[in-house]
Amino acid sequence: MDTDGVRFDWHAADQAVLAARAPEPCVVVIFGATGDLAHRKLIPALYNLARDGALPARSVVLGFSRSVPAADTFRAQVQQTTARFSRTQPLDAEVWKGFAGRVDTLAGALDDPKSYASLQERLMHLDEQHGTSGNRLFYLATPPSEFASILGNLQGAGLIAPPTSGAPWTRVVIEKPFGHDLESAKELNRFATSVLDESQIYRIDHYLGKETVQNILVFRFGNSIFEPLWNRKTIDHVQITAAEDIGVERRGRFYDDNGVMRDVVQNHLMQVLALCAMEQPVSFGADEIRDEKAKVLRSLRPITREDVAQQVVRGQYEGYRTEAGVAADSRTPTYVAMKVFIDNWRWTGVPFYLRAGKKLRKRMTEIAFHFQPVPFCLFGRDEVCQLLQPNVLTLRVQPDEGISLQFCSKVPGDDLSVASVNMDFDYARAFDKQPLDAYERLLIDCMRGDATRFARRDAVELAWKFVDPVLQTWDTQEDDVAGPLTEYAPGSDGPAEAAQMLSRDGHRWRPL
Repeated sequence: MDTDGVRFDWHAADQAVLAARAPEPCVVVIFGATGDLAHRKLIPALYNLARDGALPARSVVLGFSRSVPAADTFRAQVQQTTARFSRTQPLDAEVWKGFAGRVDTLAGALDDPKSYASLQERLMHLDEQHGTSGNRLFYLATPPSEFASILGNLQGAGLIAPPTSGAPWTRVVIEKPFGHDLESAKELNRFATSVLDESQIYRIDHYLGKETVQNILVFRFGNSIFEPLWNRKTIDHVQITAAEDIGVERRGRFYDDNGVMRDVVQNHLMQVLALCAMEQPVSFGADEIRDEKAKVLRSLRPITREDVAQQVVRGQYEGYRTEAGVAADSRTPTYVAMKVFIDNWRWTGVPFYLRAGKKLRKRMTEIAFHFQPVPFCLFGRDEVCQLLQPNVLTLRVQPDEGISLQFCSKVPGDDLSVASVNMDFDYARAFDKQPLDAYERLLIDCMRGDATRFARRDAVELAWKFVDPVLQTWDTQEDDVAGPLTEYAPGSDGPAEAAQMLSRDGHRWRPL
């Protein structure tokens, strides 16, 4: 197809390289059904799966919380929020009618064993009514403090079936943050694996469901022109950015307890970093991919207490302390920039710069691979060569999913003038379709039993092991060791100190 003078041609393979398994019907139980996550993400995602014909016809959604209303009232509420937040617009009345008929509710307390006995009875009734075959997908869309109580009560009520081949299955989706630090993550893992088999635990990170993040592996290993360049010999440095233009909104209390390091870096950016830097797996199987990601996280060079001030910059946007739920004297960072090294054969000496923050100039998530500059000036004058920009390969995760490559070209004319130009690929334009929402993809993966896009126990703990020393250094409140907590203006690129960290290495951030 042609769009704006750029031609995109794509050819589907004769058959899928790795065919997706058909999902089985199940009851999706959403704990915390009255919360924002359920209304903004989960219900709209399930509706869109129904709209696309991907949700098994006999599946049921059961909203569970202390304050959840009767089914008819709940359906009316989620119809309004789905109409607002759905990926597809407008709401398809016929599809919604069929989907809403499979939405039910049960009021109960998360810490009350009697409520789980009622849940058991309702699930058996839904099995008989809809033919869901005893399959259960429990989604913990609750504060992390509730995770252990829910898992313990599920076990106590006999609602967790062992992972036996051919038998009804039980899977549990646990939202982030998975723990508050390394020790709490280990404790939660110990408890979760005492109740469930590791194969039944789906630690969700919605970044791993994004189309461009998943395409990293196909882009690298499906194109012979890129994989030979993916190493320290040709790549000068890598920048991974997760910028938001909004503040904490209604999450002030939660955010003030966690901050940008726990909310974004420990999970999202560590997972993206591992995907970018991993070695080729022996197959695209879940464990093979997750094995290679874990190797990257094990290879991260620790940031010691003495390194924090030089390798990490933290900031807080002006006005953060006046947000609802935020302490008036809060020292919680809303911005962080880090210089990270991976000590292995492929990446030794290549800095990976990570940055994430709120209330920045724009919403943007991308991974940019900056290649080595040309080693010798061919254009006669040094000042000409100094103007040449190194090649940059950029994978845009959101909002405009795509890939671009910056390279040098001659400007038309008699004079020898060189300029940087971009070759750009856009998912929506190239394939003439919207990528699935991350939660849509991850929910259907859970129903299939495909854990490829979910974090494994070892990866979670390795990520915490890396960020914990930084958090502990910040907790000392010794600015000469931890570096200052700098205010930055909303709508800016963040603290000036972040730019200075790169300039000391002769680099600069890509503009937001």
